[in-house]
Amino acid sequence: MARHLIATALTCCAALASGPAFAAQSLVLDHVRMVDLAGQEPAIGSDRTLVITDGHIVYAGDADRAPSPEDARRIDASGLTLMPGLVDMHVHVWDEAALGAYLAHGVTTIRNMSGMPFHLDMQRRIESGELAGPRLMTTGPILNSAGPNAQINHQLVEDAASAREAVRWQHEAGFRHLKLYSNLRRDAFHAVVDQAGKLGMTMTGHTPEGERLAGIPAERDFVIPFDEVLAAGFTTIEHNESILWHGLHDRQDPVGARELAGRIAAAGVPVTPTLVAYRNLIHVAETNGAYAQRPGTEWMNPVLRPIEADNVASWAMRDAAPYADSIRFLGTMAAMMQDAGVMLVTGSDAGIFVNPPGLSLIDEMTLLAEAGLTPAQVLKAATANPAIVLGEAGLAGCLEEGCRADLVLYDCDPLAEIACTAKPQAVIRNGEYLDRAALDAMLDAATRQDPQRTMRNLAEGMTAQGSELPPGF
Repeated sequence: MARHLIATALTCCAALASGPAFAAQSLVLDHVRMVDLAGQEPAIGSDRTLVITDGHIVYAGDADRAPSPEDARRIDASGLTLMPGLVDMHVHVWDEAALGAYLAHGVTTIRNMSGMPFHLDMQRRIESGELAGPRLMTTGPILNSAGPNAQINHQLVEDAASAREAVRWQHEAGFRHLKLYSNLRRDAFHAVVDQAGKLGMTMTGHTPEGERLAGIPAERDFVIPFDEVLAAGFTTIEHNESILWHGLHDRQDPVGARELAGRIAAAGVPVTPTLVAYRNLIHVAETNGAYAQRPGTEWMNPVLRPIEADNVASWAMRDAAPYADSIRFLGTMAAMMQDAGVMLVTGSDAGIFVNPPGLSLIDEMTLLAEAGLTPAQVLKAATANPAIVLGEAGLAGCLEEGCRADLVLYDCDPLAEIACTAKPQAVIRNGEYLDRAALDAMLDAATRQDPQRTMRNLAEGMTAQGSELPPGF
C-alpha cells in the first residue's frame, strides 16, 4: 500500500511539475452540484456541467449548452458538491514537503506569514508548475522590535531609520506584503506604514502596541492605541486573542467587545480570528502534553519540535480550566464581528506549535461554526472573502466563467456540516484533477520533510535579513 501511495504521489507531482503551469488537458465535470459563495447568499446549482480549459472555468451551467473541448477528460460528478478551493490566510511554511498536506485538505491557496527569500523561490516554482502545491502568497520577514514577543526569525527594527531600511530591503528582495508584530516601536511603526505606502506594499499582522511598559494593559494604556493601528490600512488584523489584548486591554467585556467590533467594521479592516491556535494550546494543557502528538503532527516540520519544546512543556503543566472562558470569549468576539459587518477570513497558524497544515483550517472552520457563524458564513470566510482581501474578486473564490480552476469536490454537503470538509473526494488545482488516491499520497509525502533543507533555508534567510544566528544553528 505504501509503495502504491508513493508511486501515485510521484505520478501526480510529475503531472503538475511538467509545464505549462495549468493542466494541458481540458476537464469536464458532469452532473455536479455547485455551491458558489461569492454573492450575498450561496448560489446553489444542481446537475450542472463545469468545463475547465487552461486552468480557468470556461463554462458553468446546464449540460445542453456546455461546450465539448476536444479530448477533454470527463468526470461523472454525480452526488458530489463542488466549491471554490479553501484559503488559509495564516500559515507558516518551513519546507516544500508540507505543501501537499494543504491540497489534501482542499486548501488551494495559502498566505505564508513569516517569509524568507526561499519562499519567493518556492512561489515561483509553484506558479511555473515545477512544484506541486497550493497557490502561495507570502509576506516578508516579520517586522518587530525587541521585547517579550520577539523571536529569532524576526527582522528587528528599533527606530524609523532601520524600519525604512528593512522595508526597502524586503521590497528589493521581491516581497510585496509586510507582516508587522506586537512589539514594534511607535516611530518604527509609522515609518513602516509610510514606506510601505511609498512602495505600494500591503501590511498585515498583529496590531503593533509599542514598548511593553510596566502596568500594561491593566494599569496604563498602550503606547500605540488600537485605533491608531486601525487607521493604518492593514489588509487584515491577525488573531482574536491579540485584539482582546490590545483592543480590550485583555478584559472579557461583552459590551466593550461589541463596540470594538463596530469600530473595526467602520474602519473596513478584515480580521483573521485564528481560534484554533489558542484552542490547541488549551488542548495541550488538558492532555498534559499528549495533544502535541495529535494526528496530523507527522506533517509538521521536525526542525520546529525542539524550538517549540519549551512552549509545549509550559502549556502541558498548566491547569486548562482558567482558559476555557477565554476560548469561548474569543469565539463570541468572532460572532460579534460577523454580526457587526467585519469581513472575516479563515486562518489557522498552521506549521507552528501543534497546528498541522491543512487539517488546522478544517478545525478553524469548525470552531467558527461552533461560535455561531452559519455554515455559509464560514465557507465564505474560507473562499470568497480571502479573494476580496487578496485583490482577486472575480478571479478566485468563485465558480463562474473566468474564475481560476482551484476547486474542491466533496461527497457531502458542507452547507449542512462544516466538519465534512476534512476529507475532500477530489481537488482541482489550476485545472489539474487530483483524486482521493493522489491526495492521500500527498499526505504520505508530507511526512518526509527535509530538516537539512529547512535549516539551510532558515540560515540563509536570517543572514540575508540581518538577524543573528543562534549558536549551533
